[in-house]
Amino acid sequence: MLRYLANRIAFAVLLVAVVSSAALMLTGVAPGDITSEQVGAGATTRSLEAERARLGLDRPLAQQYLEWAGRAVRLDFGTSLMYGRPVAGLVAERARNTAVLAVVALLLATLVGLPLGVVAGSRRGVVPGVIRAASVLALSLPSLVSALVLVLVAARTGWWPTGGMTSPGLDPAAGWLAWAMDVARHFVLPACALALPLAATIERLQAQATADTMREPYISAARARGIPPRRVLWRLALKPSLRPVTAIYGLVFGSLLSGSFVVEIVTAWPGLGRLMFDALRSRDVHLVAGCAAAGGVFLALGALASDVALAVVDPRLRGRMESES
Repeated sequence: MLRYLANRIAFAVLLVAVVSSAALMLTGVAPGDITSEQVGAGATTRSLEAERARLGLDRPLAQQYLEWAGRAVRLDFGTSLMYGRPVAGLVAERARNTAVLAVVALLLATLVGLPLGVVAGSRRGVVPGVIRAASVLALSLPSLVSALVLVLVAARTGWWPTGGMTSPGLDPAAGWLAWAMDVARHFVLPACALALPLAATIERLQAQATADTMREPYISAARARGIPPRRVLWRLALKPSLRPVTAIYGLVFGSLLSGSFVVEIVTAWPGLGRLMFDALRSRDVHLVAGCAAAGGVFLALGALASDVALAVVDPRLRGRMESES
């Protein structure tokens, strides 16, 4: 198992290096740079050239990449051209915001989707039909549409804030409890927008897995011995049926952590996806590469978490992992 984990970590390092390098190179070859926004402000050609020279953008892209890669090995991803701050600290700050949002959204989706999937996969009738129809509807709505609908509802009703992480007029002297309550209210909109399609995905996977598990011979034998149906479902069938959900759990969490692009932009959530969008719009090459590196780390950790969770749910996979290593 240790050898398997070491191989996975080595692959994760390679993934981060490739993703961040590709992001920096693609941003570098794209037309324009961060000084392009100054053209409309009446800047002269000489001043633009001086600014590009000060930022090091006048050098060949290969030279810029080699210098950046030399620093990145030491976990120094340079300085953001847009914010004038170290990229590592800026990305870490926004990644924490995205991580908290992703944890809340994933927890909400699991608490809703998992039990609904068990009910829909183990019963017949009106209730499972309603659950399936709601899941199909939630899956058919893109994240952009669901986020916009929630923002519209919030704006019309005033039940929760329409964007941001905290209220602009929040008094710092109000105390940590008032701050926590304010942040919790701001969580509602982006967390629900992220959790809605994810809960539908979990429900569909869990429903199919539960239905397949309930047809297994050992379940029929348990029923024949007179074990109560509720105990058969929640004690005997639940754990084996968790395998499909567990297989995607880490990957989904990694994708959420890597930046929920659309939702963060629509809800003005100060996370990694919003930072990546601003960096791409401003052609901030160092910040784009740093955001891409963080996204690669999250995806790699998510894949590793999926493998470990699968080994816990299904011990038969441990031998396969050891043979692969």
